[in-house]
Amino acid sequence: MYILAPFVPTPPDVVDRVLSLAEVTSLDLVYDAGCGDGRIVIAAARRCGARGLGVDIEPHWIDESRAKARQAEVEHLVIFKVQDVLTLDFSPATVVFLYLVEWSTRKVEPLLKSMVRPGTRIVSLSFCMGNWEPAKVDRFVDANSAQRTLYLWIAD
Repeated sequence: MYILAPFVPTPPDVVDRVLSLAEVTSLDLVYDAGCGDGRIVIAAARRCGARGLGVDIEPHWIDESRAKARQAEVEHLVIFKVQDVLTLDFSPATVVFLYLVEWSTRKVEPLLKSMVRPGTRIVSLSFCMGNWEPAKVDRFVDANSAQRTLYLWIAD
């Protein structure tokens, strides 16, 4: 097990954009691979009624995520686990979020391609995956004036 990316919090307006781009609804099961403090999964539960699974290799972030889920009153919709993303079974997910680094995003690509079901939406913040052509690329300036890029793939 090793860390695939440092914790860099996703700003609230970018979280909103991720949920919108992925068209998350109450019918979805949202996976966040490397969830940090759980903000994507918690937001999907609070705003959309979606169920979610967040995994992170760092126990501290899982504890933080669980506490934030209790505070947001969505702990009945979300699960957080200490786990290496490279050992995760992605097959139940209908939406997968990645905010890793370039090399680790590419490492997760073959897992996603082999596991996710057709129609699964995959959103990556900042990094594309190898030769897998995204269905949509969303470039924008966030509330902090930072340039952002979201990539969306829809599994076939």
